[in-house]
Amino acid sequence: MKRRIAFSLAFVLFVLPLTAFAQKTQRVAFIIHGGAGVISRGSLSPEQETAYRRKLEEALLAGYKVLQEGKTSLDAVEIAIRMLEDSPLFNAGKGAVFTADGKNELDASIMDGKTLKAGAVAGLRRIKNPILLARKVMENSPHVMMTGDGAEKFAQTQGFAFVPPSYFWTKPRWDALQQIIREEAAKAKGKKIGEFRSPASQNERYGTVGAVALDKNGDLAAGTSTGGMTYKKFGRVGDAPIIGAGTYADNRTCGISATGWGEFFIRIGVARDISALVEYKGVPIQQAVDEVIQKKLQNLGGDGGVIALDKNGNIGISFNSEGMYRAYIDENGKPVVKIYKD
Repeated sequence: MKRRIAFSLAFVLFVLPLTAFAQKTQRVAFIIHGGAGVISRGSLSPEQETAYRRKLEEALLAGYKVLQEGKTSLDAVEIAIRMLEDSPLFNAGKGAVFTADGKNELDASIMDGKTLKAGAVAGLRRIKNPILLARKVMENSPHVMMTGDGAEKFAQTQGFAFVPPSYFWTKPRWDALQQIIREEAAKAKGKKIGEFRSPASQNERYGTVGAVALDKNGDLAAGTSTGGMTYKKFGRVGDAPIIGAGTYADNRTCGISATGWGEFFIRIGVARDISALVEYKGVPIQQAVDEVIQKKLQNLGGDGGVIALDKNGNIGISFNSEGMYRAYIDENGKPVVKIYKD
């Protein structure tokens, strides 16, 4: 009896340290994107390509540092997306595209995989960083989504400072709008203009930024932010602020952030569909994202892509466009930045 007790005690003393070690070494993981579209080799100048790569790596490392410091996946997602929103290179925040009436309207969402709480905002015109307001909606309100003037009134109660609409004006986005206006006018007159949209204007028409993180506690989070679609009309809202379409996170399955032609992502609930494949069929994350993007989305006629992390930190990336700005931390803790199809 004494020998059995001694053995049990020794077993407990041996196993407990291993358990504690396993908890301490939970692999953190981080991945971001800067939008998908007509991004073929040669479409960017060497200077432009360098600028995109630097900014993606900067945002990636900032989010990863947060995770290494032991902060939450939500914190990592927030800081990386905020940095991309502050850059005029991407269609979010400062670099937002223009609507048909020459305005900028911004959308964002964020989701906590631990609690399944989520926050989203749409149609913002005076909020510098929509992702910050989306998180406040999640944490400080009983709602999931707020839009337009109502969302900005809520922002006032949360102490947000507004920026003037001119803050979002950038020449490349304005020029893209004018190009599409000319092409729309030519089409209305029955003139042939190639494939209707020039590669340059098509590349400017869509775009989103997003991030997915897994922290040391095993909690997933995902977020997405966008300026929408160039030349959009009538208060159009895409998939980025819609939970289950452009953003989703569940600790039991995976975290997803999407980018592309939002109407198609909404119709098939891209982000939730990927999570469902993992949850109900046990499909590996890369297979799941390919199933939805390369088959379901493709067959419907939509284009774009997703980034994903499963509950173990495995990465999934899939897109059916010519390119997608993306960056992730590999298994050795090193940053990997890509733009084109490999």
